[in-house]
Amino acid sequence: MKITFADKNLEKLSTDYNKCRQKMGDKRAKQFITRLNTLRDATTLEDVRNLPGRFHELTGNRKGKWGCDLDHPYRLVFIPYETPIPSNTDGQYVWLEITSVEVIEIVDYH
Repeated sequence: MKITFADKNLEKLSTDYNKCRQKMGDKRAKQFITRLNTLRDATTLEDVRNLPGRFHELTGNRKGKWGCDLDHPYRLVFIPYETPIPSNTDGQYVWLEITSVEVIEIVDYH
């Protein structure tokens, strides 16, 4: 799957592990790179639904975004990066047709 970044700093950290580790700490940096690799290796968002990392759609004021676990309580948050976003007649996004995402933040939203 194709990955883009809304935040240039996150994009830089995704390509420089030493800086990533300095900024995030060893545990979060490893999880960040692992989750990005999982997304890159997937063909569609559906491919990651049941993999480690608890990839899931968010609700409430974060509806339309997805998250996955890093180190507790931090999450990697991303959105589908397609125009239009594939959805069914009920307005639900079709994970099987989403082939690119944009990483927007790492955050503790709880």
